[in-house]
Amino acid sequence: MSSTSTFEIPVGDLTFDVLISGPDDGIPLVALHGFPESAASWGKVTPLLTAAGYRVIAPNQRGYSASARPEGVDAYKIEHLVADVVGLLDALGLPDAHLVGHDWGSAVAWQVAGRHPNRIRSLTAISVPHPTAFGWALREDEDQKQRSSYIGLLRQEGKAEEVLSENNFRRLRAMFDGQIDPEFADEHIRVLGGEGALTGALNWYRAMTRDFGDIDRTTVPTTYVWSTGDTALGRAGAERCGEFVDAPYEFVVLEGGSHWIPEERAEELAEAILARAGS
Repeated sequence: MSSTSTFEIPVGDLTFDVLISGPDDGIPLVALHGFPESAASWGKVTPLLTAAGYRVIAPNQRGYSASARPEGVDAYKIEHLVADVVGLLDALGLPDAHLVGHDWGSAVAWQVAGRHPNRIRSLTAISVPHPTAFGWALREDEDQKQRSSYIGLLRQEGKAEEVLSENNFRRLRAMFDGQIDPEFADEHIRVLGGEGALTGALNWYRAMTRDFGDIDRTTVPTTYVWSTGDTALGRAGAERCGEFVDAPYEFVVLEGGSHWIPEERAEELAEAILARAGS
C-alpha cells in the first residue's frame, strides 16, 4: 500500500489541499469528491489504484479547502469548478489525466470532459449521470423530482447552514445513513466544520442554473457507475446517460448498496475505474 501525502497546491488566487498517493511516475488520475464529503472519500479506492501503478490526485475542492473558499455564490459557478480542475493539472505539470468523480465531483467531471476533452484520457462518473440526462430527469421524471426535493433546502442561504450544522452536524451525519465507516464520516464533518466551509459547499447548489445541462456531448471514453440503492439518483437519468456519450461507453450497475459508492463499494468501483483507464 502506498502512502498518501497532503500538498498545498496554488491554482490562481486559491490554494487547494490535495491528497496525492502512488508512485511519482505513476499514471495520473484525478479523483473529485462529492457532497457532503471530502477527498478522504477515496481512502478505500486509492490503494487499489496505486497498486496498479496509478498516481491518485484527490483535492478538497473549492469551498472545502480552507484557502480555496471565496465568498459569494457566483464564485461557485460551474465554470470556476471546471477551471479549478484544469488549473490543478497545469500546476502539477500534467498535460492530461484520467478523471474520476462522485456525486458533485461527477457533475464537475462531466463538465471538464465536455469542455476540455484534450486534457482527459478517460472518465469514470459515479452516481450522477451526464448533466443533460440528469437535467431531463429533473424536468420530466416524477421519481427524480421527488429524490431531488432536498435541494430546495440546500439552496436556502443561512437556513441550510443552520439546519445542517445543529447538534454537531447531526443531519449531515444522518445523510450517510450508517453506510460508511465512522472515520470517513468524521473526516468529512471535520472538513465541513471549518469556518465558512459548509457555506462554500452549499454554494455549489446555489450557483446551479437552468442551463446546467447545456454542455457538449462527451467524446472521451467513459464509464458510468450507478447503484440501484441510491436514494438521490434514480434509474431514469441513469439509463439515458449513454445517449450523451460519443465514445466507448460502459454502464456499470451495482445492485443494492447506497449512494456512497467510493466508501462502500471500493473494490467494485476500483475494478470499473481500472477497466476504463486501462482500455
